Amino acid sequence: MKKLSALLLAAMMILALAACGSGKPAEGGSESKETYKIAIVKQMDHASLDEISNAIAAELDAIAAEKKITISYRIFSGQGDTTTLNQIGSQVVADGYDAIIPVATTAAQCMVTAAEGSKIPVIYAAVSDPKTAGLTGLNNVTGVSDALDTKFILDMMLAQNPNVKTVGLLYSMSEANSQTSIAQAKKYLDEKGISYVEKTGSNNDEIMSAAVSIASQVDAVFTPTDNVVMGAELTISELFNKAKVPHYAGADSFVRNGAFATCGVNYTDLGKKTADMAFNVLDTGEVPEYYTMEGGIITVNTETAAALGVDYSMFGDMGTLKEVVTTKQ
Repeated sequence: MKKLSALLLAAMMILALAACGSGKPAEGGSESKETYKIAIVKQMDHASLDEISNAIAAELDAIAAEKKITISYRIFSGQGDTTTLNQIGSQVVADGYDAIIPVATTAAQCMVTAAEGSKIPVIYAAVSDPKTAGLTGLNNVTGVSDALDTKFILDMMLAQNPNVKTVGLLYSMSEANSQTSIAQAKKYLDEKGISYVEKTGSNNDEIMSAAVSIASQVDAVFTPTDNVVMGAELTISELFNKAKVPHYAGADSFVRNGAFATCGVNYTDLGKKTADMAFNVLDTGEVPEYYTMEGGIITVNTETAAALGVDYSMFGDMGTLKEVVTTKQ
């Protein structure tokens, strides 16, 4: 009887020890959560970044509903100002957000700096060249790239008008996104023996002045996925249309704001992919390499084409063609 009692006591002690240990995750593991708080940080307010951030928010809502968890988020805007972005970064780190999703390159760079040492994962959206932007090889940093096929867009330009002699390159020097694409454009144009005129600006007024200057000097204009130019697109598109100068840009949101044509990624899909990646990072603790979205969709603004008086039927032989009209969103 004493032997049986001793055995029962030993078994109870083992069970008690097991119960005490079951409440802690294994060393190096993560405890499952049912509530997440995420900061979505736009570089500035304009159609492209609004589309991406809204798509991120919608997908986070969908994930929360599907998984029966709570995902709260707040959308911040840096208003195109680095100081403001740095302040937002400091705030979200201090407020203990579980993840930060910056939208566009400068926002991503500022959020990575703010989150350094905090272990808060940063999952960026719409960074065209993560390596050049210094966003690779970093702990807890990943995201989705909208790398631009500059050569293809310039192929479109020459397919539409083989007699192009001079191309305008309109961009912002402050946009890391633009540097690689502009270098690629120069190389392409040099190889084709086509001259180019560069004009830059750091805000709407400067971009407008640059557009006024360039419109009388060129046969067509190329702009990569440049957020500063995108902020002025609704205005400069009217100027280029009057000058009969087609504006080829880096994203379909430019075209919906009046640019002539592009071939690139769908920003709603990009936002969805970014939200999915962010949740997977939070859920699993694993941070994968950045993902590059596939493009290939040619988007043409039919109202702009009519204003320019140009034929774009040849684009149908180059890829999937999508026709849009100008919106102010």
